[in-house]
Amino acid sequence: QVQLVESGGGSVQSGGSLRLSCASSHTTDSYCMAWFRQAPGKEREPVVSINRDGSTTYADSVKGRFSISQDYTKNTLYLQMNSLKPEDTAMYTCAAGVFYYCSLTRLADYKYWGQGTQVTVSS
Repeated sequence: QVQLVESGGGSVQSGGSLRLSCASSHTTDSYCMAWFRQAPGKEREPVVSINRDGSTTYADSVKGRFSISQDYTKNTLYLQMNSLKPEDTAMYTCAAGVFYYCSLTRLADYKYWGQGTQVTVSS
């Protein structure tokens, strides 16, 4: 059983930055991983995924502003978020799948989910 714990959320003004962390109980290079977000009243939305070979897929809405990375020595996944907008406000959750490649848009690829960390961007 993989446990994922997110941190780093908070409140920032539009244009600001945040770095989210997702600490895993297992080595992150053994899983495909991703960040998702969900705003109140909306469906869960994919943000970015990273496969075991390091390849990434970003949602169009965050391309050029968000960046995913991993520190294998700390078993931690990161999401660097720059140029934040009010529409980025959501609960951000990390997920892990057992496949070598996972699809960003196929939730079933991800077996393990964290509890999430809240990001609020004010205008």
